[in-house]
Amino acid sequence: MEQVKPEDVGLSSARLARIDDHLRERYIEPGKISGALTLVARRGAIAHLSPLGHMELERERPLKEDAIFRIYSMTKPITSIATMMLYERGLFQLRDPVKNFIPAFADQGVFKMGAYPHFLTEPPSRPMRIRDLLTHTSGLTYGFMHRTPVDAGYRKAGLEGVNRTGNLEETVQKIASLPLEFSPGEHWNYSMATDVLGYLVQVVSGKPFEDFLREEIFEPLGMVDTGFFVPPEKQSRLPACYERQMNRKTVLQDDPATSPYLKPPGFPSGGGGLVSTAHDYARFAEMLCRGGELDGARIVSRKTIELMTQNHLPGDVDLTEMAQGSFSETPYEGVGFGLGFSVNLGPARTGATGSQGEFAWGGAASTAFWVDPAEELSVVFLTQLLPSATYDFRAQLRSIVYGAIID
Repeated sequence: MEQVKPEDVGLSSARLARIDDHLRERYIEPGKISGALTLVARRGAIAHLSPLGHMELERERPLKEDAIFRIYSMTKPITSIATMMLYERGLFQLRDPVKNFIPAFADQGVFKMGAYPHFLTEPPSRPMRIRDLLTHTSGLTYGFMHRTPVDAGYRKAGLEGVNRTGNLEETVQKIASLPLEFSPGEHWNYSMATDVLGYLVQVVSGKPFEDFLREEIFEPLGMVDTGFFVPPEKQSRLPACYERQMNRKTVLQDDPATSPYLKPPGFPSGGGGLVSTAHDYARFAEMLCRGGELDGARIVSRKTIELMTQNHLPGDVDLTEMAQGSFSETPYEGVGFGLGFSVNLGPARTGATGSQGEFAWGGAASTAFWVDPAEELSVVFLTQLLPSATYDFRAQLRSIVYGAIID
């Protein structure tokens, strides 16, 4: 995308400069993060692109705009789009039971009592549907939740959610062998559902999941630096990832010199396995903002984007009324959920600036993006700090970016 003066697209240069001041003064100079990169696009052009700080706290290489970040759960919207591309080809319906395509889910029961590997279950009130996987209402969970005997079972089965070992089929078979937290459709729970979607894409398309993403999404959109690993010639562009521990110390979590992301994974996680750049992810976001097309590459139709970005929670409730568990990559108040995205139900309900119908998601290392079709606006924020709830970067950036609109 072309870079223009902010004023050319109805944004204030002086007000957008607050992004850099805020990040530098509050987070980078105190050493809370090593660096950050923010890209703001409006009306199809980049209005603000600013790499700040360093690739690592230890080596102090300057962060550049071509840095390749671990985007973790920002992989999920990409996998969801891949799923809907196959839906558009008439290969399944959203109401279809998952077991029709992945038979391992045919006998999955709902947890009643017990502990891994000896669970007592009962039949679900209805089968898990493909739509349930897209909306996180499937009854699946994540091993890192530390909330129930079921997520403890995930951990003991080696399903932490960020694994790169094993393979896609084995991982999905393990998920199907464990109980559901609840009957599909009864609650919303952040989970490995999108990893199951990655396997569904592989089964339905007849090609490896990673090949489908590359051939059907990344290459058409010109996302040249997005994939499940960083090749040797790009290794110097991978920043360090850090973790803020319970004692408030920030420690190196993944050294780019020895990172597992330097090799292809056995398990290409549709829920959290990709690496990408600000420019690449901005192209994906801009495609969404334009209704499924960018620079002549039509990925999905406008009607599919409309379907995906409506609130699919029953009765148009927000996540405060539907969520089981407190963790996800979005606030709950005034926020619904579509097919792979959180959905803003209106500024009066969220209590924050924004637009009704704006959609978003984030990643475990504090990355985030959002798309606001009403304002023709998309924003990508990249840094590398686990967990994502450490600092409220997302809400702070939203306040600054929307405060920069002057038309």
